[in-house]
Amino acid sequence: MRVTTDFWVSSIVRRAFSAGGFAAVARRGASEAGAVMITQRDRMGQTRLYGPAPQTSYEDAKPDQRLFVELLNSDDEQSIHDKIERELRFDPDIWVVELEVDDALFAELVNVTTP
Repeated sequence: MRVTTDFWVSSIVRRAFSAGGFAAVARRGASEAGAVMITQRDRMGQTRLYGPAPQTSYEDAKPDQRLFVELLNSDDEQSIHDKIERELRFDPDIWVVELEVDDALFAELVNVTTP
């Protein structure tokens, strides 16, 4: 059984802070099953945007796991914002979570796959 998006996002935020990182919910979406987009900022000003992986990325053995794919990697905040706005026009129930954590912690918090 998959946990609600609200619960999952709360867990990611708590885990980021407990490990010494920073996390913020920039936009709340649907509590039960809203899609999640994640931004990861590094110390050099690069921002990566991750979104839900396509259904073909899921394994039958782990159908409840949330998987993400990298959508954009840029040092231009406006391009990240524009991409999120385009996604919001398509699905207004999206959550946006901002993480400022190192790559090792990010890998623990977020399951990233290649499309």
